[in-house]
Amino acid sequence: MDTAKYKTKLEDELKELTAELKTLGIHNPEVKEDWIATPMGVGTNEADPNVGADRVEDWDERRATLSNLEGRCNDVIKALKKIEAGTYGTCEVSGEAIEEDRLEVNPAARTCKAHLDTELPS
Repeated sequence: MDTAKYKTKLEDELKELTAELKTLGIHNPEVKEDWIATPMGVGTNEADPNVGADRVEDWDERRATLSNLEGRCNDVIKALKKIEAGTYGTCEVSGEAIEEDRLEVNPAARTCKAHLDTELPS
């Protein structure tokens, strides 16, 4: 398997994910895999309850989006570490090779097609 092409794809994706995460939050200095959502548009002290409700809704959306991106980012980092360790492309459930067409679509895949729906720990 040509891991060099997957490494390039993963590095590019990591840059994109990191840039997007930075628009939604800050990197937790105490836990390197963790990002903390930051509020958007802070600065006014209006007493209007609609403004407060909008901020809460925005905060919830930012946290949810950040959580999804953070999970993807951590999967990409794991895949890059596996390339360095020589274990890239191996299903974390069965130990079998992950299909090339699956890796083409998702270079950070952690399982083969047979275990696609298996819940894996973060």
